[in-house]
Amino acid sequence: MDASVSDTDTITLFRPVGRKELELIRGLGNRGFPPRLWHQPIFYPVLSEDYARKIASTWNAKEEVAGYAGFVTRFRVKASYLARFAVQDVGGRALQEYWIPSEQLEEFNANIVGEIEVIAEYIGTPPATP
Repeated sequence: MDASVSDTDTITLFRPVGRKELELIRGLGNRGFPPRLWHQPIFYPVLSEDYARKIASTWNAKEEVAGYAGFVTRFRVKASYLARFAVQDVGGRALQEYWIPSEQLEEFNANIVGEIEVIAEYIGTPPATP
């Protein structure tokens, strides 16, 4: 662990989620994220609120699997825990995220400080049926 990072230091992260994932988070008392699905090898919280808003509004709110709704969550994680992961740049400084292996999500959840809160929501419209 970096000597300049104390056990009380936290990093604020964001996570865009759909309606079902938000219900599962609430079922966990807003204290953790649900296990990933078999086809989701990583959990990727993002470093920027703007990036999370972009994903929630342009992807989640337009997808049936997300319930045509996107929510931006904000939460804090112990910096000492996150120090073991590299920040991934997925398209410039504004598009950065951590890649947490799915099998480590329970440990990630244990390092969340406080509750996960919803700070924005985007409600889309399902396509019209003929």
